[in-house]
Amino acid sequence: MFLGKWNRSVVITYLGMTFAVAGIMLVILSQQRYAVCCLIAAGICDLFDGAYARRCKRTDEEKEFGIQLDSLADVLDFIALPIAVFIGAGLRHPLFIALYALFSVCGVARLAYFNMNTATPEGTMDSYTGLPVTYTALIVPFAMLLKYVLPEVIFIIVFIICIIAISLLNILKIKVRKPRGIAYVIFSVLALAMLIVYAVILW
Repeated sequence: MFLGKWNRSVVITYLGMTFAVAGIMLVILSQQRYAVCCLIAAGICDLFDGAYARRCKRTDEEKEFGIQLDSLADVLDFIALPIAVFIGAGLRHPLFIALYALFSVCGVARLAYFNMNTATPEGTMDSYTGLPVTYTALIVPFAMLLKYVLPEVIFIIVFIICIIAISLLNILKIKVRKPRGIAYVIFSVLALAMLIVYAVILW
């Protein structure tokens, strides 16, 4: 009856997208801190959606759909939402358009490259080639905290360097070890800590 796949294997991916939409809305409503919380929540969803999907019984078509869906969701979760967060944080100088364009182009190019090579999707390998766009959900919340402790000029310089570094690392042919076992716990604890910082401590 409907296009797409709507079984439980994709529920967490759709949930992550919902957090991204909520985050963009919160930026518009000037609720910057909670928008960052949504970015972190989307990152948590991405951390576990692949493992959860692999536990579900799926057809080959559903597996292929999941691969394509994951990349499309990443564009919203870890490219569009972070840019909205940056703008909401007051980083709106016209020159930043080029910076955000670089961030977007490198992220989307990376996702398109791995979609083109779906015979060996990233989820099936022991390591990533280049930095996954999903790591933005971990890096950006830490980077944005510097806004509260650094002079504005210094923060802007650090911010520019950070975004350029993320963009280039997205497309560089370097090996990044995939999280395994205890790494999931560590990332989850870090995400929870960041949620507490943004939702409670920065109140």
